Amino acid sequence: MAITATQNDGVSLNANKISYDLVETDVEIITSGRRSIPAHSGILASVSPVLTNIIEKPRKIHGGSSKKVIKILGVPCDAVSVFVRFLYSPSVTENEMEKYGIHLLALSHVYMVTQLKQRCTKGVGERVTAENVVDILQLARLCDAPDLCLKCMRFIHYKFKTVEQTEGWKFLQEHDPFLELDILQFIDDAESRKKRRRRHRREQNLYLQLSEAMECIEHICTEGCTLVGPSSNLDNKSTCQVKPGPCSAFSTCYGLQLLIRHFAVCKKRVDGKGCVRCKRMIQLLRLHSSICDQSESCRVPLCR
Repeated sequence: MAITATQNDGVSLNANKISYDLVETDVEIITSGRRSIPAHSGILASVSPVLTNIIEKPRKIHGGSSKKVIKILGVPCDAVSVFVRFLYSPSVTENEMEKYGIHLLALSHVYMVTQLKQRCTKGVGERVTAENVVDILQLARLCDAPDLCLKCMRFIHYKFKTVEQTEGWKFLQEHDPFLELDILQFIDDAESRKKRRRRHRREQNLYLQLSEAMECIEHICTEGCTLVGPSSNLDNKSTCQVKPGPCSAFSTCYGLQLLIRHFAVCKKRVDGKGCVRCKRMIQLLRLHSSICDQSESCRVPLCR
């Protein structure tokens, strides 16, 4: 669908190869540069509830004209033109979003044009930089755009050292300390969550390692694995038995085998001087005994 505004108030609307000429415009939109944009009250009212309320107010005569006058000030004239065109045909080009995205976001919020607001929230969010993130964050808060606020907060968090060197951040520190406090609180909360996740991952890894170690101890003491086997096999002088090959958890199993062999011959443990490796082995044996439910038949040393 394409709309073209002309000087004689003619608007050509093309859809599905059908052409309509809407010549009787009844609204004049006045911009900051005193530009006049003709429009149709029916179309404006169907898209924006705010414009509906303005149109339904008593009519004011403008320059001898009977048309309703709506002033949209404070934004560039071209941004207003793009805004009005969107009311007729809901589309915004990438170039227009690049130039007027922030202004269109403000207009879409003020006049409650939901579709344009969603489009601007996404478009402006894709163009956030270290230089403009503070300005966009302030606008997003004023325009009640939580998704854009969150994106700006995360951007500041990830690139805080760069953002705090910008003029926008320095202006924020001087004129909006409450927003600065909110940002710093967000960063602190994010870092705390990151630390909790890291600690949780470390704990999970530790639990997995201990679980694997318990399985390997039982495996070594019942089936045997490369270097160390069950006590019955070790006591048996016959060498006809062939031990199975390395297990799936070979690295853990191999480390435990070395620890068991050290535990069996360590002189420090025997002399009572203490040995870190032996203490570690005893801790593993205690952990096994605390969770073993077959202590009577268990072949792990010291289980009972």
